[in-house]
Amino acid sequence: MRKKIGILTSGGDCPGLNCVIRAVVSHATLTYDWEVFGIPYATQGLLERQAIALNMHGWDLRGIDPLLNMGGTILGTINKGDTLAHIDEMLASYEALALDALIVIGGDGSLGILHELASRGNWNLVAIPKTIDSDVALTERAVGFDTAVNTIVDALNRLTFTAASHDRVMIVEVMGRSAGHLALHAGIAGGADVILIPEISHTISGLCQYIAELRDRWQRKFAIVVVAEGAKPCLEDVQENNPSSCASPKCGRGQYIAEQIARCSKNLIDTRVSVLGHIQRGGIPSALDRLTATIFGKTAVDLVAQGKFGQMVAWQNGEAIPVPIQDVVAQSPLHVNPQGYLVQSARCLGIYVGEKT
Repeated sequence: MRKKIGILTSGGDCPGLNCVIRAVVSHATLTYDWEVFGIPYATQGLLERQAIALNMHGWDLRGIDPLLNMGGTILGTINKGDTLAHIDEMLASYEALALDALIVIGGDGSLGILHELASRGNWNLVAIPKTIDSDVALTERAVGFDTAVNTIVDALNRLTFTAASHDRVMIVEVMGRSAGHLALHAGIAGGADVILIPEISHTISGLCQYIAELRDRWQRKFAIVVVAEGAKPCLEDVQENNPSSCASPKCGRGQYIAEQIARCSKNLIDTRVSVLGHIQRGGIPSALDRLTATIFGKTAVDLVAQGKFGQMVAWQNGEAIPVPIQDVVAQSPLHVNPQGYLVQSARCLGIYVGEKT
């Protein structure tokens, strides 16, 4: 009998997901002659026992393959709801769909949930990491991260010209949750003067002193500040400098930093805030994300063929290898090493990345 495998995308979307789907369907059908079914909207589709047959000609448009340059996911995805509250229905759905294996594409949160379901239901599960936050453990690459970095760098390039034209400090708030990989990579590549990330505490006084030195010593009347959404100043510094209309949790970190710079400069420094938000999740996948997605999709299908389940495809030392999902979940989210080479490189360039410890 032909093997029947399912594939779903879970959590937040990102560029490159369709490239994974393309690789899985191509390799599974052409090499192994399997049937591939897409589960729409992740665990919601699984709960509702929906499955869409995928084949090599389902997206062909006169020889053009749109999945290579299409952002988002054709299967849809969700990143909300209490999946484990419906665990019995989920387990029954997998059996009802008669799947021989399930390939899931997700970040550290959704991979943890899906691993829990697979463990309880004895599913044949293979995972592929995707995240613009780059916080999935045990892999040097994840689908979507490179494109998100490029998107931020493009924004920084554009904002630098307008910042210089008006002698302004431009604060750019980026995603990343509790990890600063996105801010750090994009900040270095985009020529930021300041990069604030969750893993390294900063002080408002240190930040203001740095910006003042740019103006007084180096005659730089503008600056680019990249702020990760989870970045927070030292507690002592907050207590001393926090007369702010931006003290509520709903206020973005970028706006908070802008207010503090205006306050410590006695409103002599003109600031503007750009919150990139979900722009970072969109766009055409980069060449690196396309390659990573293709390699990950092909490797996942091979793992199914070899019967190696409970594994996530990871990129380590220049190749795709399987690593146990339980180890990935146990060590995620992956945070920036405050003493790592990227932080050291940023400091050597004269970038303010918080206080040295």
